[in-house]
Amino acid sequence: MQVKLNVVVGAVAVLLGNSAMAQDLVVKIGHVGPTSGQIAHLGKDNELGARLAIDELNAKGVTIGGKKAKFELLAEDDAGDPKQGTAAAQKLVDAKVNGVIGHLNSGTSIPASKVYSDAGVPQISPSATNPKFTRNGYKTTFRVVADDVHLGGTLGKYSVKELKGQSIAVIDDRTAYGQGVADEFEKGVKASGGKIVGREFTNDKATDFNAILTSLKAKKPDVVFFGGMDAVAGPMLRQMKQLGIEAKFVGGDGICSGELPKLAAGTMGDGQVVCAEAGGVEGESKKSMDSFKAKFKEKYKVDVQIYAPYVYDAVNVLVAAMVKANSAEPAKYLPVLAKTEGYKGVTGTISFDAKGDIKNGALTLFTYKGGAREQIAVVR
Repeated sequence: MQVKLNVVVGAVAVLLGNSAMAQDLVVKIGHVGPTSGQIAHLGKDNELGARLAIDELNAKGVTIGGKKAKFELLAEDDAGDPKQGTAAAQKLVDAKVNGVIGHLNSGTSIPASKVYSDAGVPQISPSATNPKFTRNGYKTTFRVVADDVHLGGTLGKYSVKELKGQSIAVIDDRTAYGQGVADEFEKGVKASGGKIVGREFTNDKATDFNAILTSLKAKKPDVVFFGGMDAVAGPMLRQMKQLGIEAKFVGGDGICSGELPKLAAGTMGDGQVVCAEAGGVEGESKKSMDSFKAKFKEKYKVDVQIYAPYVYDAVNVLVAAMVKANSAEPAKYLPVLAKTEGYKGVTGTISFDAKGDIKNGALTLFTYKGGAREQIAVVR
């Protein structure tokens, strides 16, 4: 009799346990970035930022609508390719994700944004800076960094006013990001009274730049701007050195990585490179960023490249909207997400405007000395 009673009690306990588990709310958050290809180091940096946020949220025991939420990360690789990006987006939509962080590149984020919009799934990019990303009228599209109008224009002005550029050359990789930021840089130079002596282009897979660099060398530029990513910028710097081009090398957040000195193979002079990261912290906020970087390195045994903190903040902003809306259903928390105001993240204060752009987006200007990034200034 006692044995039977124990069996019954055990069965009830199992049922109660299963009932409790059933009360848990599974929240699927998608992440897309290039985790293969030339800029895989940047895509992996982003993914790790998302994983850190997810792990911390699960450890905290966040509740949404009275239910304990269990967060799952569904990570996809778009290889920086627009077609693969839309395929990854559709895969996440089919998996019924509650929200998406990504993509890294503007060239993948823009076409993917329609897929998410059609499905009503909120998307926050931590790094897509092309203005078009938030100009299609989609209610599901957001970003936590300043766009190329601000980034490129600021670098253009800086090149003329601070670097005293008299003859400025521009190169871009013809991607949505590279060409877009180069166009805005050129506008910024001209608005500041500077002179563009040449405009050349390459592609995001190129390794040989001798033809375009030789053409520009004849024009004796004192500043060369490159719109593209660090995987191309590194070899370009090496070949500039070989050709005896001693110009300052300026670029956007795509080149502003910890990996750039390695990719340039020791050919960068101290202070030669000036780049801008779309985002910026100073004062008390810098402590939060430094703390994040230390925590990131302790957990993953690698340094932050560029965007991991922005991914981390994007995940937390998404979840904060779910908590406030008492629902992880996209249709219910999307209006709350759109009204995000004053969220204190490790990258600064996050508020969205009517287009989904971050309000008062900051930029941080960096240079490199002794193979390490050194902050110059934060610009708003």
